[in-house]
Amino acid sequence: MEATCKRAARLRLPSVAFTEHADLTPWVVRAEDPMSDVLRRWLRPDGRIAPRDLDVEGYLACVQRCRERYPGLRVLTGVELSEPHWHPEQTAALLDGGRFERVLGSVHSVGGRDEPRLVDHAVLARPAADVVRDYLAEARRMAASDAPFAVLAHIDYPVRHWPAGGEPFRPADFEDEFRDVLTVLAASGRALEINTRVPLAPELVRWWGDAGGATVSFGSDAHRPRDLANGFVAAAEMALSCGFRPGDDPVELWSRAGSS
Repeated sequence: MEATCKRAARLRLPSVAFTEHADLTPWVVRAEDPMSDVLRRWLRPDGRIAPRDLDVEGYLACVQRCRERYPGLRVLTGVELSEPHWHPEQTAALLDGGRFERVLGSVHSVGGRDEPRLVDHAVLARPAADVVRDYLAEARRMAASDAPFAVLAHIDYPVRHWPAGGEPFRPADFEDEFRDVLTVLAASGRALEINTRVPLAPELVRWWGDAGGATVSFGSDAHRPRDLANGFVAAAEMALSCGFRPGDDPVELWSRAGSS
C-alpha cells in the first residue's frame, strides 16, 4: 500500500482508495479446476476455497501509516464485498463502525449461493456466453437487494476470462441483460465503476446514462503498485463523452450533467 501511495504521488494523483477484498463466499472447486498456490492454501476438506478474513485492524493501521507518510495525498479506506447480498450478517459485522469510506459490491461467483463457482473456473467448463448471462443475472439480484454497497464493481468481470481464439466478446450480444442490470442499479441510487483492468466498453457507459445512472467511479483494480491508474486517461475521456463530469472535490464520484 505504501508503494502504491508512492506511485500515486509520482503520478500527482490527488487521492487513492484502497478497496481491499472481503471475499465472503467459499467457492466450490472441482478436480479439473486450475489452482494457484494461494488458492490451494485456502482449500478446505469439503472441496471449497475459503479466502482468509480481511484483517481490518491491520488494514486500517497501514492506511494510517500511508496518510502520515504522504500527507498531500487523500487516502480513502474502502472494501470490495463479494456477493454481500448472500452474506448479510457477515457484511453488517464487517461494516460496523463505518470505518470504510468507499464500499464496492462485486460478483465473483456464478451458480448460486449453494453451488458457487469462481467465474474464471466456470468459463473453462461452460460456454462463455452462458457464464456472462448467469453473472449478469446475479449482478442484477445484488443491485436489487438492500446490501449496503455504494458502487457496483466490474460489471464486465467475465470478459477478463473470455476464451482466446473464439468469437470476440461483443457487448451488443448481451445488451438486454446489461441494460437490465444498469436500470436496476440506477434505481437503487448506486454508482457504476469504470474498471480499467480490461477497458470497459463505451456502450456500457452510454447505456448507464440511458438507464438514468447518475454517477461513475474509476478503478484500476491495481493489485500491484505499477498498475495504479492504468487506462485512466482513456476512461476519463470516455466518461466525459457520455456526459459525466468531475466535481469540485477530487474524491467525489463523477456525475452526469443534469443529474441531481
